[in-house]
Amino acid sequence: MSSTCKTIVWFRRDLRIEDNPALAVAVRDGCVLPVFIWCPKEEGQFYPGRVSRWWLKQSLIHLDRTLRSLGASLLLIKAESSLSALERCITAVGAERVVYNHLYDPGSLVRDHNVKQKLEELGISVKSFNGDLLYEPWEVYDEKGHAFTTFDAFWNKCLSLPIEPASVLSPWKLVPITETVEGCSIEELNLENATEKSSNALLSRGWSPGWSNADKALADFVASNLLDYSKNRMKIDGTTTALLSPHLHFGELSIRKVYQTIRMKQIEWAKEGSTNGEESVNLFLKSIGLREYSRYLCFNFPFTCEKSLLGNLHHYPWNADGGLFKLWRQGKTGYPLVDAGMRELWATGWIHNRTRVIVASFCVKFLLLPWTWGMKYFWDTLLDSDLEADILGWQYVSGSLPDGHELRRLDSPEVQGSKFDPEGEYVRNWLPELTRMPTEWIHHPWDAPESVLKSAGVELGSNYPRPIVDIETARERLVDAVAMMWELDIAERAAKFNVSDEVVAENMISEKVLDIPQVLVRKEMSCTTSSLDQRVPSYHNSKTNVSKLEALNHIEKERANKYNLYDPDDEGETSRVDDDLRSTAESSSARKRSISESQCAVPDTCNSFSEPSNPPFMKDEGEEDVQSSHIGLRPSKRPA
Repeated sequence: MSSTCKTIVWFRRDLRIEDNPALAVAVRDGCVLPVFIWCPKEEGQFYPGRVSRWWLKQSLIHLDRTLRSLGASLLLIKAESSLSALERCITAVGAERVVYNHLYDPGSLVRDHNVKQKLEELGISVKSFNGDLLYEPWEVYDEKGHAFTTFDAFWNKCLSLPIEPASVLSPWKLVPITETVEGCSIEELNLENATEKSSNALLSRGWSPGWSNADKALADFVASNLLDYSKNRMKIDGTTTALLSPHLHFGELSIRKVYQTIRMKQIEWAKEGSTNGEESVNLFLKSIGLREYSRYLCFNFPFTCEKSLLGNLHHYPWNADGGLFKLWRQGKTGYPLVDAGMRELWATGWIHNRTRVIVASFCVKFLLLPWTWGMKYFWDTLLDSDLEADILGWQYVSGSLPDGHELRRLDSPEVQGSKFDPEGEYVRNWLPELTRMPTEWIHHPWDAPESVLKSAGVELGSNYPRPIVDIETARERLVDAVAMMWELDIAERAAKFNVSDEVVAENMISEKVLDIPQVLVRKEMSCTTSSLDQRVPSYHNSKTNVSKLEALNHIEKERANKYNLYDPDDEGETSRVDDDLRSTAESSSARKRSISESQCAVPDTCNSFSEPSNPPFMKDEGEEDVQSSHIGLRPSKRPA
């Protein structure tokens, strides 16, 4: 490549200088034009929530400041499409090449494939790189060449593979392209409007977006909290978690750097014989593995953003009750730990990973609400919203994965409260109406004697709700729902047999067989394109043989038609949903902020819905096992 090569570096969720493969290649070969393109229409139903957009704005400011110090500023563009914006930049500056780092969600795969195809037709060189994972999704497969569908098998295979070291150094100087392109200011991107700024101002007291701040967060965690991570990771106040989730989502921190930093501590502690350190490192590395697995599943099975991985759940009788969904969102279920978690989520945009599991499990197991509803609500309200991790978390909790929670598993919030909030401090912090409730009854006030309730100032059904469903009733409904699912599943399989197959059918259809899809991964390795380039799922299923992008495009069109949450003609930049469904997360400088300061406002209106697949919107995360895919790495944590 000529030293005078003009290269456009297309920044997306890789907002960092260090270990940025696309930027490193561009800088090495000539002049660069760093570009960030904001296309609200392309975000579709996954248009980011308010706090997530606040983080993006601050991260872009931080990145631009760094790029300017190196010699080239970040060009910001708000456009109808990424392709049209890139074509305009190429024409204006005479660029010969476009480089970017990979993304793996279905929407990005479709867009990036189309962009690459169109630009190459114009004679532009397009190169893409792995800047987000230890292993590309098409590099890991079982002995038959199929994609893994359980985490342990996937991660064990990953650990047997070599890992490329994070050797891409930060550039010390950028040579800018001299030609100019009309862009816009950070304010003109409209990532936050005037009504959001006052609430967003509180976020900066608890969080510091930006790639250099991400490095500091990693260093602080390793120095102060990694050693005791195994003992403290379940504290739901989140004071000892890693604080890395939003940094990783926006690509401010290289996952390879995180992995290598932790591995170095593992080697150090192994020499010292620190069993506690060894256990902590292994658990933390598992969190990294879960993040990898979330991208792996979403890439190889892109339908999982809307449907359960297990085909059996196609028959599951979800309860599309908008009223129950509203009470869950508002933190008015009558179960203190669940309500406290939902109030914290609304007020701060963050809850601990364990709390996410508890509230998510209540949503899908107690109320039988569709997991996609909960996932989209979390998407809109969480600061560390991450689609792939959220899909994994909610599918895991809802029993939609082969190694997820059992379908009939129902965890008591009362038991969970006694285990993870034994003194009731968390509940009292977020539920002021229960502040005076004795610890003995704090997690099950409905059992408290009338005299205790009166002394505590609690009037069940008045200033604090009675449980919207009792545990035994919820258990019975869950058992019935699972039984109905299997009944319908067996009936569908029976209908596929001919009368002549009666004996075979009788033996087979009575079995409860998990419907686990198969996708051939190894076939992708025979692709003639560069091993660095972005691949797309092959969809060579055992039952179907679909062209590479046909299924992806179908999924995107179905989602757009089904939800239509973003209105292209609406100048207000978010989705067409009621005000109570918009993110309102706030934070302050003190994690232990008192209730009087916490502004625990909750929404009070809700859409009505006719089918489980049509949610009142939003987003996710989940649990420790396959649920902590948010590498918190445990969900980023931030003062409440």
